[in-house]
Amino acid sequence: MVIKGNARAIFNLGAASILAVSLAACGSFGGFGSSEQTVAEPPPAPEMPASIRADEIVGRWGLASYMNPNDRSRTENAARGQCKNPYVIGAGASGGVIMHLADQATPQELRLKGSPSGKNYIGPAGPAGGDQDREIVSFDGRVLVTRFIDKDAATRYGNMVYVRCAPRA
Repeated sequence: MVIKGNARAIFNLGAASILAVSLAACGSFGGFGSSEQTVAEPPPAPEMPASIRADEIVGRWGLASYMNPNDRSRTENAARGQCKNPYVIGAGASGGVIMHLADQATPQELRLKGSPSGKNYIGPAGPAGGDQDREIVSFDGRVLVTRFIDKDAATRYGNMVYVRCAPRA
């Protein structure tokens, strides 16, 4: 009987081993017992063109900012006074504009981006409305008002008012 008991234990151990190997094989093929799931990420949405062209904002601008919307007209006048020392928005090599990002000392090429909601943004390549972008609040050809998307930058800089400087005589 002792021999019979050992044979049964060896048989049970062998059967358990075969079952474990077969279950492991199923898991490696994504079948039963698989703990890994492959989720295909959707491709990034293509950039939408902005309704404002880069060449429309290239130029010399007086710059000021406001926090309180009631101060907008006063701030526009203050920005006009800054044309003695204008902020220059240059044309980028790949169709963008050369401007500063928040808290960056060196200007870089930024893109004008549109969004499905109809809003326009200025920022580095990537989806519209990213943390480094600024929303174009209004633009009439002479006055450009932007606001940073990043809450901290928006709090520090407020609404940026750019007033186009008259061309040099």
